Amino acid sequence: EDVDVPSRRVLITGATGLLGRAVFKEFNGNNWNAVGCGYRRAQPRFEQINLLDSIAVHDIIQEFQPHVIVHCAAERRPDVVESQPDAASQLNVAASANLAKEAAGVGAFLIYISTDYVFDGTSPPYKETDVPNPLNLYGKTKLEGEKAVLENNEETAVLRIPVLYGEVERLEESAVTVMFDKVQFSNKSANMDHWQQRFPTNVKDVAAVCRQLAEKRMLDPSIKGTFHWSGNEQMTKYEMACAIADAFNLPSSHLRPITDSPVVGALRPRNAQLDCSKLEMLGIGQRTPFRAGIRESLWPFLVDKRWRQTVFH
Repeated sequence: EDVDVPSRRVLITGATGLLGRAVFKEFNGNNWNAVGCGYRRAQPRFEQINLLDSIAVHDIIQEFQPHVIVHCAAERRPDVVESQPDAASQLNVAASANLAKEAAGVGAFLIYISTDYVFDGTSPPYKETDVPNPLNLYGKTKLEGEKAVLENNEETAVLRIPVLYGEVERLEESAVTVMFDKVQFSNKSANMDHWQQRFPTNVKDVAAVCRQLAEKRMLDPSIKGTFHWSGNEQMTKYEMACAIADAFNLPSSHLRPITDSPVVGALRPRNAQLDCSKLEMLGIGQRTPFRAGIRESLWPFLVDKRWRQTVFH
């Protein structure tokens, strides 16, 4: 029998990643015909596309004719960008520019995912109109990517977001969830950054914002330009680790707050808080409380299953 395929089509890049999976699920579950593409982990669920292969990108966009493209694929690890600048620039800038051109060719609305790291963190909160000043190469490549997509396709939305967490396949997938082992193994003390102010944001919430933005855009062509979205709970990594411990009824006395600015790795902004009022005024947004979101995300990775009885029953 015929399956009713929704007429609204969305293409998601980086659909195998933490954010991309959530974006795919959000659109797919809300009456969109969603196609995800990935590279290393794509098959069998998603299309395997190398975003640096401009012919492959052209072909899938011409064939699928998406109304919306959500571009989640990026090299988003600041320390990897510093060590592999050319590869990072190829993906974060060149591939994004090409995608914007191809989107323009079929009249698709492109949502380019960017970062709070375009700001130097000295005078938060940051509005969309504030002048970016990235401290590290990752922030610079993402800012160049913003400029590249807007130059190649003025009908683009740039969505800047901060540190993400959510339902991970591996704890290392997120800078938030990666702390869980240090929290759980309380037999040795763990140093935790208590200098950088972060706003952990659930990928489900970002996915909902992308879909709401896309649906509003279908009704109103003036929806374009730069937007900010973020969780609204300010926490250092130390405070996140304590909140994670608390969510699972685990001890936190072994966690040690380090208040000096970090000396290793790429420079990080102290506080790049994003002002989200522009989207809020459009009636767009969703925020999951951190404790609820982190419990849902980390639950499968809990080592001591005895807590299941006490925490959840």
